[in-house]
Parts: sequence; structure tokens; C-alpha cells
Amino acid sequence: MPLPRGLLEQLKQLIPPLNGTLHKGQSGRVGVLGGALDYTGAPFFASISALRFGADLSHVICSPTAAGAIKSYSPDLIVHPILSPDAPTLEVKSELSSLLSRLHVLVIGPGLGREEYMQNYARMAMGLAREQGMFLVLDADALFLVGQDISLIKGYRRAVVTPNVVEFKRLSQQIGIDPKAPPGELAGLVSKELGGVTVLQKGASDIISVDTTGENADLAASKLKDEDGSKENAKETVEVDIEGGLKRCGGQGDILSGCVGTMLAWGKCYEDGAFGEGKIPASRMPLLAAIGGSMVTRTASRRAFYKEGRGVVTEDMIPEIGKSFAEVFGEDAQGQDKGKL
Repeated sequence: MPLPRGLLEQLKQLIPPLNGTLHKGQSGRVGVLGGALDYTGAPFFASISALRFGADLSHVICSPTAAGAIKSYSPDLIVHPILSPDAPTLEVKSELSSLLSRLHVLVIGPGLGREEYMQNYARMAMGLAREQGMFLVLDADALFLVGQDISLIKGYRRAVVTPNVVEFKRLSQQIGIDPKAPPGELAGLVSKELGGVTVLQKGASDIISVDTTGENADLAASKLKDEDGSKENAKETVEVDIEGGLKRCGGQGDILSGCVGTMLAWGKCYEDGAFGEGKIPASRMPLLAAIGGSMVTRTASRRAFYKEGRGVVTEDMIPEIGKSFAEVFGEDAQGQDKGKL
């Protein structure tokens, strides 16, 4: 099903211009919080995908046990090994708060794991991000944390959650969604119960839904207090059924979170006036970012699978992100209409 033309045009408005008017950082500064002893690949995939999608800078906030490996994967990533289990909590909080103030979006979950100290740092980061009005992407074990305490993001409309089939079922049960509800309505019901958080339900086709009509939606808590409340009751579901690869790699969700994160970072730059006409409200950014990230990720999956077949791995998708972006949004949006060497 083709994406409605109006949505595609809105998405294109969030793409920073490649005309020399922006300085370093105004095309997005992305943070990924995750990475511990056993998990170094996931935060790498998320953060490098953010760069390949088009972010200017990509930071990884991780445990010291993961930092060396992540640094060795790419010199393009900025790695902050501040999440030590032995560090004083107030010291980490101060350093983390300072770091987040320099970012446009925070992706929490890739490589997070369920060790208590990492879960506590994720909880801390969510609170700091909300205080600063940051956009958030929550995936993997960040969703496990939210399921334990939905107050962490309840009512925060600058957040996107990206559950896979198992994570979505668990989260739905944890917040009391009727499993007998029509499948196409479940993502909207989860969004409503979470207070207008955008839900990207991954599957054979991706269902992206936002419902802010419930009592839990909170403009002030979302740092959207200047929005017109009379126009903010939204209920919208979009299905992205662009062809993907026939084999789903284990790290594809990490690539998706990085792509959605970059699109949200662009949304923040747009909101701050770095580019664009400012006509798209900040409250709409999470839905648009989820759609754009889904479209590009699924296209990259298809392109990688066509080349590698059954042996495709997540790493094969990374070189396809830029080409997939051009396929979805046009070569002019990717800057590939300026001539090639």
C-alpha cells in the first residue's frame, strides 16, 4: 500500500538541506545508550546506522566493559564509557545530564541488557531526557524496563517504542490491553494507554500508531505546552508494507532504532529552526520519524537480502542504508544528484 502523498511530503520537509547552509551538528546529534560486557554489536549497529542515515554525530553511552570493542568497530563513533557499576550515582547523573544537553535524541535499549546497574542507568536517562524535552526511541531491554514501570514514559509524546512480536505481546499484557482486540487496532490501544507515545509495531508489515485521545496524554509533560490543545487529539495508524528481506537478521531492529533516531534528531533541528518553515508541529515528529525509519530499514533489508540471500547478516544492511534512503526519498534528498566520481 503506497504511503499517502501528504505524509511523504511531510517526511521530506524534515530532511536537512544539503546546500551548505548548515554547520556541523545541525543535521542531527544522536545518542545511543546501551552496551555492556555481553552486548557490543547492538549499540554499534544503532549508532552507525544513524550516521549512514545522515546524522552528523553519533554518540554511544555505554559500560566501560563494552567501550573498547565498540571503539574498535568504527572511528566515526564517539564513545562515552561512563556507565560503570561502581561509579557514584550522582557523578554519573551529572555527566549524563551534561552529555544529553548536547544531543537531539536519545535511543535507549540496543545492547542495554538486564543487569540491574544498566537498567538503573536507563531509568535515570529516561528521566533526564524528559526533563530536557528530548525525543526518545525505546527498544529491546528498554521496553522490558518500561513494562515494569510504565510511568517512565506514560504521557510523554516525544517517545517512540519499537517492539518486535514478542516484546509487543509482553508489553500489551503488562499494560492490560485486551488480546482479543482486532490486530490492526492493538498498536493504537497501546499508544492510548501509554498516553500518546508513538508505537512502531514491527512485523511482516510495520504498524505505526499514535492515539492521544486518552486521559494519559500530557502536553505539558511532553514539553509541548505551547501546542494548541484543541488540535492535539490525534488518532492515526499507518501501515508500512514496503518489501523487506526474506530473512530477518538479529540486529535489524537496532538499525531501525538508529534510523528512527536520526529522523527524530532532524525533527528536533527542524523544531529549533535550523532549517525548514516550521509548519510541522513537534507533536507529529515521532509518527513521521517512525514511518521514515521503517521505510528505509525495510528497503535496506530487501537490498541486502537480494545480494546475500540466506547468508545475509546485519552488517550487510549498513552499506545499503544510504542507497535505500535515496530509493525511498529520491536521489536529490540523498545528494546523489550532484554528480558522482
